[in-house]
Amino acid sequence: MRPVLSLAARSVTRANFQPRLAPRLFSRTYAMGHTVPPLSDKSLLKTLSYVNGEWVGAASGKTFEVTDPSSHEVIATQPEMDAADTRKAIDAAAAALPAFRKLTGRERSRMLRKWYDLMAENAEDLAKLITWENGKPIADAKGEVTYAANFFEWFSEEAPRIYGTTIPASVAGNRIFTIKEPVGVCGLITPWNFPAAMITRKIGPALAAGCTVVAKSPGETPLTAAALAELAHRAGIPKGVVNFVTALKNTPEVGEAITSSPIVKKVSFTGSTNVGKLLMKQSSATLKKLSFELGGNAPFIVFDDADLDTAVAGAIASKFRSSGQTCVCANRIYVQRGIYEAFAAAFAKKVESFKVGGGYEAGTTHGPLIHDRAVSKVESHVTDAVKQGATVLIGGQRLPDLGANFFAPTVLRDMTVDMQLAQEETFGPVAGLFSFDTEADVVRLANSTEVGLAGYFFSKDVQRCYRVAEALEVGMVGVNTGLISDPAAPFGGVKESGFGREGSHLGVDEYVVTKTVTMGGVGPLQT
Repeated sequence: MRPVLSLAARSVTRANFQPRLAPRLFSRTYAMGHTVPPLSDKSLLKTLSYVNGEWVGAASGKTFEVTDPSSHEVIATQPEMDAADTRKAIDAAAAALPAFRKLTGRERSRMLRKWYDLMAENAEDLAKLITWENGKPIADAKGEVTYAANFFEWFSEEAPRIYGTTIPASVAGNRIFTIKEPVGVCGLITPWNFPAAMITRKIGPALAAGCTVVAKSPGETPLTAAALAELAHRAGIPKGVVNFVTALKNTPEVGEAITSSPIVKKVSFTGSTNVGKLLMKQSSATLKKLSFELGGNAPFIVFDDADLDTAVAGAIASKFRSSGQTCVCANRIYVQRGIYEAFAAAFAKKVESFKVGGGYEAGTTHGPLIHDRAVSKVESHVTDAVKQGATVLIGGQRLPDLGANFFAPTVLRDMTVDMQLAQEETFGPVAGLFSFDTEADVVRLANSTEVGLAGYFFSKDVQRCYRVAEALEVGMVGVNTGLISDPAAPFGGVKESGFGREGSHLGVDEYVVTKTVTMGGVGPLQT
């Protein structure tokens, strides 16, 4: 292993930019041909969509190809559904709603628990599908399956506990109480970066509340969603309660069919801020209930008094999970000047130990990006930073020997606020290190963005922990940890990162409406 580039020497600058790669970053065996491990249950690989309890194609007969981002090989095809297909799925959900909403919370709980059990039993196959169509290493995929299944377990336990309230009336003889009822048919639109977890985090509370759903699975990764649909069928979820619509080219058309339908009463979306704004505009005509988890630009702050090893480990976990393709990953890493050099050296050394390769390869820590557009954006952020004076400590370039979608995990130092990476979410394996002087300075920098999903900081000062956690304009804060996702924790942002919360006991609230009942004429007891 070569030593990490000397931070004092700064031998890589904008004048002589030669991105540097550690030897272990190369994994040629995968590029020369890779073997996908077979599914134990081949019936989980579906090439049709699931609507009204049946496997159907698009009415037009059109399909789109699902490709392996590691090899660009075609895995399977899925129906290219359109607005008319989507309306059929909405109609199926509407027909199933009256009976499903009348079930008791305990009955719905048992269904979700059975779905959870089936996910656990088929965890290996689900992980293989995730790696195949998403590219993340198999270890990460297994972790996602566990995380995803846990949402069904969590909301199976919440389903029997959707409580109303009693309220003391100000009018004598009146009694006031509230009940919570399912909002109705829900349209769910999910992204590709967590093909299982983003679906279960929405479907779990919807079914717990007594809603029926139409889920638009991501065009890049629809096979995991289809496998989940098959498990729903086996779990005995009634027909029409869960419906999956697939599309790639027709995604905007399908989205508009969901948002414009008067039957759909609720839309939940995870994705970019720009798309969220469009969906919100489309939903305004029917005044739907909305919950949006949108883009981020997470600050990650390391104060001088932080434990260096803990901060480095936290930054690695936050920044490079799924090759940086998460909405809550660290995007701007601010390190106080007194610890900056030590942190940069230790951080780069950890990144140098990564092994990039195919997701099924033993020892692979990081896989490909999802597609060429993602690679191009990452590359443009690195090029822009170097042009403006940043120094590349490790990585900085594509890895064509592995495949077109591979980019080396990268660490940049000497970042400034004018660089693209400071202004935009990179969504890739590039860590930019910024220095700062004071607590006030870094809080100002951290909040200087229109989005506010997650933020992180490391410090041993308890008073500072309270101050900074309260000062950061984000929906979620990690203090001395780089991992904040948990089914028990409310997940969501502020500002242009959206609104609403997923997971936790608050998750069901997004899928219910509160009805107030006032009873009059309850006079005093007659004696």
